[in-house]
Amino acid sequence: MVKAVVTGAAGRMGKRIIGIINDTQGIALAGAVERQGHPFVGKNISELGLAGKDITLASGIEDVMDSGDVVIDFTTPDTSIKNLETAAAHKKAIVIGTTGFSTAQRSQIKELAHKTRCLLAPNMSVGVNLLLKILPKIAKTLGDDYDIEIIEAHHHLKKDAPSGTAMRIAEVIASAMERDLEKVAVYERKGITGERDRHEIGIQTIRAGDIVGDHTVMFGGLGERIEITHRAHSRDTFARGAVKAALWLVKQKNGLYDMHDVLAMR
Repeated sequence: MVKAVVTGAAGRMGKRIIGIINDTQGIALAGAVERQGHPFVGKNISELGLAGKDITLASGIEDVMDSGDVVIDFTTPDTSIKNLETAAAHKKAIVIGTTGFSTAQRSQIKELAHKTRCLLAPNMSVGVNLLLKILPKIAKTLGDDYDIEIIEAHHHLKKDAPSGTAMRIAEVIASAMERDLEKVAVYERKGITGERDRHEIGIQTIRAGDIVGDHTVMFGGLGERIEITHRAHSRDTFARGAVKAALWLVKQKNGLYDMHDVLAMR
C-alpha cells in the first residue's frame, strides 16, 4: 500500500486529491498539510468534509514526512521548492502540479531531482498530455504558412498567467518549429501593432468565473483554420492524474519525470 502525503490539503485541488485517494485501490492518505496559520491546522480533516478519521491537518510537511512514501504537492512555487527539498532530504518521492515557476526555480527542481524521485507536470490530465504529444507533429506539418495562437481560460482565483499548461503547449510547439519562444511569444496586442509576424506564437489569457481550465490551440491558414480544444469540466481530472502519477513514481529511480513517462508516451 502506497502512503501519500497531500500538501495544500484544504484547498480546491487538495480536497479533490484526497477524495480520489480514498476511492483508489493501492494508495492511502498518510498525512495532510496546510500553511501555517490556516484555521483548520490542528483539526481532524473530517472537519473539512473529508474522510480520514485519524488524520490531523499539519502545518509543516516535516511533521508528517516520515509517515508517507510520496508527497502530492499543489501549492505555490516557493512552497513547492521547499517541499521538494524536504522530500529529497527524506528520500521520499514527490509529485508536483504547481505552476508559475521561474526559470531559476525550474533549474533548482532539476538539480534537486537528482536526490529523489520527482514528477513535475503543469497539467496531469490524460487529454492534455495527449495534446502535448500530437501538437508538435501538427505544427511541423503545417509549417510557417499557419499562424499559431494559444488561448487559455481559467477561474478568477488563479494567480499565475498564462497558465502553466499554455506555456508548456507553447514550449513544445516552439521547439518543434525550431523557434526561440522568448523571442516569438506575444502575450498582448494593443494599438497599432503592425502586421503579424509569421513566426509569432500568440498566448492569450482569460480569467472568469469558475472555469476549471480551457486550452485552445489555433492554426490559422489562408482559407482554413484548425482549432484543437481541451476543456476540463472537473478538478477530478487533474486529481486522478496526480494519484496515478504517485502510484507510478514510487517505483522509479531518482530523477525528474513528467506525465509522458507515466502514460508511456515517450
